[in-house]
Amino acid sequence: MERLYRVSDVAKMLNVSTVTVRKWIKAGKLGARRVGKLWMIPEGELRRFLSEKPREVRAVIYARVSSHKQKRDGNLGRQVERLRSYCSAKGYRVIDVVTDVASGLKEDRSGLQKIFDMVEGRRVDVIVVEFRDRLTRFGFEYLKRYFESHGARVEVVEESEKGYMEELIEDFVALVTSFAARIYGKRSRKFRKIKRVIEEVVGDD
Repeated sequence: MERLYRVSDVAKMLNVSTVTVRKWIKAGKLGARRVGKLWMIPEGELRRFLSEKPREVRAVIYARVSSHKQKRDGNLGRQVERLRSYCSAKGYRVIDVVTDVASGLKEDRSGLQKIFDMVEGRRVDVIVVEFRDRLTRFGFEYLKRYFESHGARVEVVEESEKGYMEELIEDFVALVTSFAARIYGKRSRKFRKIKRVIEEVVGDD
C-alpha cells in the first residue's frame, strides 16, 4: 500500500508552511486524498510534484565601487537596488548581498573572498553583477570559468559601462602608488613626492 503523508509532514520536507501546501492542493498542483478530516498526500504524488517543481536559483549580488566618495554619493546603494530588481524579475532568491569599496585591480577584496568561499562551498548558483569590471578589471573569463567549475555561473546585467572614467583614473592612481610604494617604500621622500604629483595631476582634471 502506498505511503500517505500529512500536510504538516510535507510542509516540513519542503520547508514551507502548511498554508502553502494546502494552497497547492486547492489549486490542483499537488494531488491529495481525504482521509477523515485530513488531507493526505500519496508518496507517488509527492515525487511527481518534486520532479516538476522548478529548482530554486540561489543568487548572490556583488556590487563594488572604487572609493568611499562614490559610496557616500549613493552609487553603491543604487547599484545594489538595480541588481535586486533584476534578480526579482528573473525569479532568483537573493541569499546574500556582498559589497566592496576597493579598486577592481585589488585581488584580496574581502567581499570577493567571501564570494570565493560561497562558490567553493557550493552555496550559490549565480553571482549577479552589473558590469564585468565590478567583479574584476582583468581576468574576468578566468574567474568565470573557475566559478563554473564549482557549479556557479556569473551573470552580467549590462555588457558595457558608460561614464566610468573617474573610476579608471582612481584605479590608475592606486596602481602607480602601489608600485611606487614597493620600489621606494611608503615612508620614503620619493614615494611621497610621486604620490603628491599624481594627486595634483588628477585633481587638476
